[in-house]
Amino acid sequence: MRVLGIETSCDETGVAIYDQHQGLLVNQLYSQVKLHADYGGVVPELASRDHIIKIVPLIQAVLAQLRVGMRASDIHGVAYTAGPGLVGALMVGATVGRALAYAWRVPAVAVHHMEAHLLAPMLEANPPAFPFVALLVSGSHTQLIAVTGIGEYRLLGESVDDSVGEAFDKTAKLLGLDYPGGPMLARLAQQGVPGRYTFPRPMTGRPGMAFSFSGLKTFAANTVRAGADDHQTRADIARAFEDAVVETLMIKCRRALDLTGFSRLVMAGGVSANCSLRASLGEMMRQRGGKVFYARPEFCTDNGAMIAYAGMVRLQGGAREDLAVSVRPRWLLEELPALVT
Repeated sequence: MRVLGIETSCDETGVAIYDQHQGLLVNQLYSQVKLHADYGGVVPELASRDHIIKIVPLIQAVLAQLRVGMRASDIHGVAYTAGPGLVGALMVGATVGRALAYAWRVPAVAVHHMEAHLLAPMLEANPPAFPFVALLVSGSHTQLIAVTGIGEYRLLGESVDDSVGEAFDKTAKLLGLDYPGGPMLARLAQQGVPGRYTFPRPMTGRPGMAFSFSGLKTFAANTVRAGADDHQTRADIARAFEDAVVETLMIKCRRALDLTGFSRLVMAGGVSANCSLRASLGEMMRQRGGKVFYARPEFCTDNGAMIAYAGMVRLQGGAREDLAVSVRPRWLLEELPALVT
């Protein structure tokens, strides 16, 4: 089976083709970062309009990139992100994807954006086997999930307020960094002196696996307000913030692994590209005799490859959409049906 995947949940237009035997054949991505930079965040209406402009040329480029003779009839299914995400942006990809499937007379499938992130490490040469604990860390989500199969998801804990990605971006803005701030804060933190500032590890002093990052952002704001006029001080604050986030995530992951007894940890989402987080969780799993899995950086952020793969898995399991185009800006991962094998 060969599936065309379309991603338009937020500010990236992604299109890819995945083949069940040959793997990822082609992947194209257009980022709207420059478009939204002047506003310090994503403007939904602008995002939707840009998806409309870019999506068809990207699909044409993906088809043209494959070998000579590639035709629409060589596509056996179309997958598109149906949620969660920005409703206008989702409608662009869903409408185009469903129309293409109808025109090509192939099945269409609506993909859950976070399930696609969770399965992104399956794109790598050494994918994780079930069961595992999944840490989903992105601009909108911070969740720990026990995964025993496709669609077999049990939520162990999530953020009660800001996601970890939001906390990174907001703290970066406090430090005067440009949008998108998370990756820039991580780079600044590499220049910071550890231990100069000590930030709290929120909700680690109580049992459970819930997260809270709004207080950490407030602590960072108060620290900056007390004086952060030079580059080194800002770097030290960034380092303290990142250290607090990484240790908090590590503590909660350890609890999830202890509870489930699983020896594999998967982390996915944009924040999973953070080098400090990867190193810390890798060392923790080494000490436990387990292993951590994650996707290469370009598959951590939103992309069409993960949608094409997740769509292929769901199509193979019999999932199909009718002609109605429907998106779900809010969509719980636990609501997905289990895949019967």
